[in-house]
Amino acid sequence: MKAAQWDPAQKKVVVNEVPKPSPGPGQFLVKLASASLCHSDLMSMAMDHKEPITIGHEGAGYIEQIAPDAENKGFKVGDAIGFTYIVNYCDNCEGCAVHNNHCLNKQSRVHGFDEPGLFAEYANVDLPSCILLPDTLPAETASPMFCGGITAFHCVDSCELQPGQWLTIIGCGGLGQLACQYAKAMGFKVIGIDVNDDILKSVKSQGADAVFNSRTNKNYVEEAKAFMDRGPNKGADAVAVFSAADAAYRSAPPLVKLGGIIMVVGLPANGVTFNALDIARGTYRVKGDSTGIPSRMKKAIDFTAKHNIHPEVEIHKSLDDVNDMVERMKRGELTKRALVQFS
Repeated sequence: MKAAQWDPAQKKVVVNEVPKPSPGPGQFLVKLASASLCHSDLMSMAMDHKEPITIGHEGAGYIEQIAPDAENKGFKVGDAIGFTYIVNYCDNCEGCAVHNNHCLNKQSRVHGFDEPGLFAEYANVDLPSCILLPDTLPAETASPMFCGGITAFHCVDSCELQPGQWLTIIGCGGLGQLACQYAKAMGFKVIGIDVNDDILKSVKSQGADAVFNSRTNKNYVEEAKAFMDRGPNKGADAVAVFSAADAAYRSAPPLVKLGGIIMVVGLPANGVTFNALDIARGTYRVKGDSTGIPSRMKKAIDFTAKHNIHPEVEIHKSLDDVNDMVERMKRGELTKRALVQFS
């Protein structure tokens, strides 16, 4: 089969012929319908890989083959499914109750990092990682849901907001745009912050009440607070940081109200730093969220289907396009989730 692989020698993504996998115990072999690019994929490409590795951890597709011990578990060959990006976990220990990366009984692996990724025609996925796709989420465009989309939902859902309260989204790319859609569907008011005017146009079209360019508008913090019209110097009830830029995290505390929540989603290479005194005296609270554990997927997917929420996608028809997708992501040129649609 064909797979798009990061080649550490060439420092680029190339399309190679690789062996088609067979499902192991408790697994499905999936024929990919779509696979999409996530900023986290850049982290994999920055690792010290010795050999080419198939990249990608966001995918959706159709069950091609079921391992004998995974039969009669609510899935059948031909089902359209989405799935999380982790394999080889027990789904039963204290670690897995927090995140399957923390499994205490097995050495879990991640698609595109230490497990072959999803920019390939076929991939193995673990049974507990899978969910049936509703008709409103076709596998051909659903891949961005299965990292970014679920993360965006969990983040907004965990902000502890009530309808009518304010959420400021820093970083309005693919995840930020989905977060805006979820927030509006939950009845929240939304401010969008980004450095790209085209991206800000997209998030405004998806319901953001106001948007501000933090690169070109030096007064964006004051203007955002003035737009919310909540009294002297009062910021948003929650600020969600989807950007991986250090500057994005530095901008979060001035934008949140006293006692509000800052949500950590974007992953800067050098981690994040907050003022310890501010945290100790409750100036703001810091939380984080991600794709979470598989049992949380149903709430996210059901809400997505009920409110007809869809990721904004840029569709490519060939794995040969993946290297260009990666380079454009590095340059900050992608305004939508870029995916490969398999025929």
